[in-house]
Amino acid sequence: MASPHTAIPTAHAAPQETPPPRTSHAPSAGLLLLRLVLGLTLASHGTQKLFGWFGGNGIDGTAAFFDSVGYPAARTMALVAGLTETLGGLGLALGLLTPLAGAAALGTMLNALAVDWGSGFFAPEGVEYPLLMLAGAAAITLAGPGRYAVDRLLPGLRDHRLAYGAAAVVLGAATAGVVLLLRT
Repeated sequence: MASPHTAIPTAHAAPQETPPPRTSHAPSAGLLLLRLVLGLTLASHGTQKLFGWFGGNGIDGTAAFFDSVGYPAARTMALVAGLTETLGGLGLALGLLTPLAGAAALGTMLNALAVDWGSGFFAPEGVEYPLLMLAGAAAITLAGPGRYAVDRLLPGLRDHRLAYGAAAVVLGAATAGVVLLLRT
């Protein structure tokens, strides 16, 4: 007879398998919403410059504005700005080549911020719109597009890395800096 202090051998239970951690869809859904709103807003501003859509001035009106604020080759700069906003905005909305689309948006908004600087913070002349667009573009560029993006289908961009985003932010800022240096 075993004493009350003697351990009775028991069968060892099989180790429990832990299920893989569940990843939340919430960050990707939030990034999708931000990409769509920011990207489509930016693209619509680009089409205002290119085609005069949505009450815009088209290339000629945009070129006249660019000339008035000191950009050389104002028509070329209007075309570049319109294409950058349109294509960068669509890229952000789709999550396509997101680091480059973010760099395009960021560079364009840095130029807009420089033009509007000194006009106060609030719209219609202030810096609140370009600042908000710049911050949103930088956030998407650094964070990546999330799982609901065309980039998830592209082998090199499937797994966004902070280094890609940081390099794109530097590229956008450097390009904006060069353009701003050309401005008189």
